[in-house]
Amino acid sequence: MLQGGCYCGAVRYVVEGDVFHGTFCHCSDCRKITGAPAVAWFSVHKEQMRFSTGNPATFRSSEHVLRGFCATCSTTLTFQDDHYPGEIDIATASLDDPEAVPPRDHTFLRERLSWMRTDDGLPAYPRTRSKVAE
Repeated sequence: MLQGGCYCGAVRYVVEGDVFHGTFCHCSDCRKITGAPAVAWFSVHKEQMRFSTGNPATFRSSEHVLRGFCATCSTTLTFQDDHYPGEIDIATASLDDPEAVPPRDHTFLRERLSWMRTDDGLPAYPRTRSKVAE
């Protein structure tokens, strides 16, 4: 079981089940929304995640993407893509123990900031996991 939540504690969640797709996302949307050079995410099946305290506010950052965050402190919490309706991505750093789910790759490397290092030996993809970056 994994637990986490926002900075102020208004929104808390519990994950029970296997995690997958741990990644560092370098896309410009994630960067802009979080104010960070990259964002670590992991995925779970929606039925394996529940909010134990409060609920995140949400907004559509694109036609098919719904993002969740704390309405009080603005912590980024979730990412949902309508193309994958059974999955929800969770911001790794919002875990009580982020060390429990290390990223396994880098995605959207084409949009990486030039000064952001990615020489950690993890697989790197230009966009999604469909093609290894050159």
